[in-house]
Amino acid sequence: MPSLKSWLKASRLRTLPLALSSILMGSFLAIHKDDYQWSVIILAIITTTLLQILSNFSNDYGDSMRGTDNENRLGPVRTVQGGEISPKQMKKGMLFLVVLTLMIGIWLIYESFGNNWVKAFIFLLLGILAIAASVKYTVGKKSYGYSGFGDVFVFVFFGLLAVVGTYYLNTLNFSWIILLPAATLGCFSTAVLNLNNMRDMENDRHSGKKTIVVRIGYYGARNYQVMLVLAGFISSSIYVLLTFTSYWEFLFLITFPLFVVHLTGIFKVSDQRKLDPYLKKTALATLLFVIIFGIGLLI
Repeated sequence: MPSLKSWLKASRLRTLPLALSSILMGSFLAIHKDDYQWSVIILAIITTTLLQILSNFSNDYGDSMRGTDNENRLGPVRTVQGGEISPKQMKKGMLFLVVLTLMIGIWLIYESFGNNWVKAFIFLLLGILAIAASVKYTVGKKSYGYSGFGDVFVFVFFGLLAVVGTYYLNTLNFSWIILLPAATLGCFSTAVLNLNNMRDMENDRHSGKKTIVVRIGYYGARNYQVMLVLAGFISSSIYVLLTFTSYWEFLFLITFPLFVVHLTGIFKVSDQRKLDPYLKKTALATLLFVIIFGIGLLI
């Protein structure tokens, strides 16, 4: 049987701050409106974390089955690729996470909507769609991650839906303006994926994985990274300008130099293998951004 260490490795703990960031953003926005439930926030954090781990398991399994995880890949050796977890065991792990995520998700929906079965059913369908999207990222012959749609998936599910969904589950209200900070998280989450794809570009190209980076090239991907970061800051800045009540709300801008430092480092990298640490750095910078953004709202 695989060790706990192997399962934790497959979970890719360094990606979890990114999933947590989206839920915290939606939660801070709800708390700012003084309309929130701690039970909903906690269950949303657990559900999204499980979805992220499910996506990581699926990616580990799918890339191994397609031969993309091989000796030419520059990132850390994956668990199925390295034989730590067999494909059959990984499939069982994925099934376990699907069931667990669905159970926690149903609990979350009940905590939010109670006996409002219409809204509960709509969110249940969205939850099932999110689970299916996590699995189909690299699993199956028509996995969208191999067609260049991974960026869209991350932007929508770990940005828009995660932030807006958390906000709505707390407040039971929707405001279009919430899409602006949600877009920020979508951009930053996509930036982490872009770094991953930049690191693995050559191996992905030879394996038939047509990511955005493979399509636009390494130098185009660096410019794309800059655009994602700038778009993220612009979206949140527009949100603050439209809802302005205090200059403290611009506090999040103090994190901008940190992102600039990371971007400068990325542009200096000549060996794509050295991009790997920037995945963790960008994920943690995103979490810091959200925490400071929330503090600025609540001061």
